[in-house]
Amino acid sequence: MGFWTLFEVASMPILQVLIISLLGAFMATDYCKLLPVDIRRSLNRIVFVVFTPSLMFASLAKTVTLQDIISWWFMPVNVGLTFLVGIILGWIVVKILKPKPYLEGLIIATCSSGNLGNLLLIVVPAICNEDGSPFGDTTVCTRIGLSYASFSMALGGFYLWTITFHMIRASSLKLRDDEAAEDFSSKQPNKNLDATPQSQLLKGESEEQVAILVKAPQDTNPKAKGNAPLWRQVVGFLHQILEELMAPPTLGAIFGFTFGAIDWLRNLVIGPGAPLRVVQDSIKLLGDATIPCITLILGANLTQGLRSSTIKPMVIMGVVCVRYIILPVVGIFIVKAAGDLGFLPPDPLFRYVLMVQFTLPPAMNIGTMAQLFDVGQDECSVLFLWTYLAAALALTSWSTVFMWILT
Repeated sequence: MGFWTLFEVASMPILQVLIISLLGAFMATDYCKLLPVDIRRSLNRIVFVVFTPSLMFASLAKTVTLQDIISWWFMPVNVGLTFLVGIILGWIVVKILKPKPYLEGLIIATCSSGNLGNLLLIVVPAICNEDGSPFGDTTVCTRIGLSYASFSMALGGFYLWTITFHMIRASSLKLRDDEAAEDFSSKQPNKNLDATPQSQLLKGESEEQVAILVKAPQDTNPKAKGNAPLWRQVVGFLHQILEELMAPPTLGAIFGFTFGAIDWLRNLVIGPGAPLRVVQDSIKLLGDATIPCITLILGANLTQGLRSSTIKPMVIMGVVCVRYIILPVVGIFIVKAAGDLGFLPPDPLFRYVLMVQFTLPPAMNIGTMAQLFDVGQDECSVLFLWTYLAAALALTSWSTVFMWILT
């Protein structure tokens, strides 16, 4: 497969994202007024509660069996390593470039959380169908490749809706604390020596209201939490993990794994003779709406993001360098080392998918989380614009390198 043919294959999903994003941006303009802020928030909640869990369940229950989970055991490890290495590199970017505190979680998330689902579902079959593909018979390659991509999407969703979800939520808490601190400082009593007793309190504010403002920041002080008994901290930590595991997309992944791994449950909903196949078809229909809705919301947020985003150009360059220069090199070394140690099956397509997992643009659901917690939406849109523009060339170039290494 030639470079330009591969470039065309790798560019198609990126162009799809950009075209649908432009449509979303147009729908959010004052001329069209189809996606104002309130509509975007409501649509985003539907994506979070209905569409994304449906996509997770439908993909996993249909394509991943217990035998696959056992045979492909290194893929969950590999996805975990993409998140771990990305988090470390994102933390370095944050410490060097010092963005606003509430953007730190967003930047680390874009460095660590790749689009492990829909891009692979497009790129891998397309490469299998090309003449001169190094991965053998087209039919077999496409069938196995779709299973790899579906498993990757499910794993990515599980990590995304636990680790990344926690990071974006932490960023929203930082933003709320900053806003509360600013609000409190703007309502401080007048300390001017010439002030009258009546001006010692804010106009229209009672002493009780000022006391409440003083008390609120103290309750959110992390040092105060650190003085709590150990058992209470442990219970709070476990409660937080349980809350994240109870997020609808995570529940969708758990149920999808369960139905895919247990034969009698799988036979209830999967296959032409399944008595409840209409349930699977309905869930899949809902899941198919996930990517278009996320992309439209992303484009709609972009219209405001280009005007009001406070993210620095150096931060954008840092994220692009992490995603498309450092992570792919790390991925090559990890996959080659795992292969040399005998951890991987001999299928070169499996190794190709593992390498590509280190090369993908940020996960679209980061935008869903930013909208859900109302933090960094403009900056998220700008980051996505530049990382997805760079992804076409980066994904093509690295795919060529990966296939050269594997053949």
